[in-house]
Amino acid sequence: MTTAVEGSPHRADGGRSELLGLAALLGAGLLLAAVGARWISGPLVPLALALVLAAVVAVIWTAVAGSPESKRRIAPYGLLKPGMLWLALFYLAPLITLLRSSLSTRPSRFAVDFTFDWNLGNYTTAFTDFAPQFGRAFLYAGSATVLTILIGFPLAYVIAFRGGRFKTLLLGLVVIPFFTSYLIRTIAWRSLLADTGQVVQLFDTLRISGILETVGVMDNGRVLNTPAAVIGGLTYNFLPFMILPIYVSLEKVDPRLVDAAQDLYSTAFQSFRKVVVPLALPGVFAGTLLTFIPAAGDFVNALYLGSPNTTMIGNSIQDQFLVQSNVPLASAMSFVLMLIITVFVFVYSRFFGTEDLT
Repeated sequence: MTTAVEGSPHRADGGRSELLGLAALLGAGLLLAAVGARWISGPLVPLALALVLAAVVAVIWTAVAGSPESKRRIAPYGLLKPGMLWLALFYLAPLITLLRSSLSTRPSRFAVDFTFDWNLGNYTTAFTDFAPQFGRAFLYAGSATVLTILIGFPLAYVIAFRGGRFKTLLLGLVVIPFFTSYLIRTIAWRSLLADTGQVVQLFDTLRISGILETVGVMDNGRVLNTPAAVIGGLTYNFLPFMILPIYVSLEKVDPRLVDAAQDLYSTAFQSFRKVVVPLALPGVFAGTLLTFIPAAGDFVNALYLGSPNTTMIGNSIQDQFLVQSNVPLASAMSFVLMLIITVFVFVYSRFFGTEDLT
């Protein structure tokens, strides 16, 4: 009883420290985001930055001079603060600015400035005028994601279970493409897929051009400037993002589990399907997100490997931002893309049952 009474002031200090840490974290983050988004301007900016600094100093002072319970309670908020401030300034502030721009109106075609007037027409235009680009973006990204799974899973499996002393070398070969610029790699594929390139010559030599024409890989003897070229470029560029997470999941699988399944009269395929695949699902889930999300917004592959008939929404956003200078419409298109991807991730997570992934 005496211990509880004596300890109560420390618990009270700890509770106040926790509230201080939470208030300092949220307050400093919101103030920094407001400054970055230019909601606060003029003489209020130094005041806001001074408040942010005061919040940081208060947390540090409590962590140094407070009771042991206060230090324990405020430590998580102190650790979160640098990352929170970074995200507030370089993620939340630009996002707020983008949202404000998407609800603005450009007075004329040649106007540089735009007026914030809660204009929801930009979103209507984004949905109606650019529906084909949205459709192609998700179709190409989804196709590339499926291909990366089909190609990456066997490769990750071989490296994890059959790589032996060559695992490091094989993983290095997977990562080596990252040593070259994304743009250079895509342009290199443009040369390979050209009408006089090695890929078309190989297809002609193997006399499979007719079959590829039938399945839609080639169009009038060409591979470049076709949907297949864009999907192939996306698959190649994002394949490592699928291989590495799957490899990490497979590497944790104990081979004795497979042996145990076979001892229980499972065939090799059954043990693979019932033991290896379920344990690899976290890697597949992570790889799918790492592949699909950036591929849906990509514009480089469609620009260099596609044609005007294969443009994706990323190309249209780039055109509205940099060529048409229609920042409100481009911002609305960006938010629509983010909204659709967010819904996809939520539905995919629920369907995949991520709460059961361990």
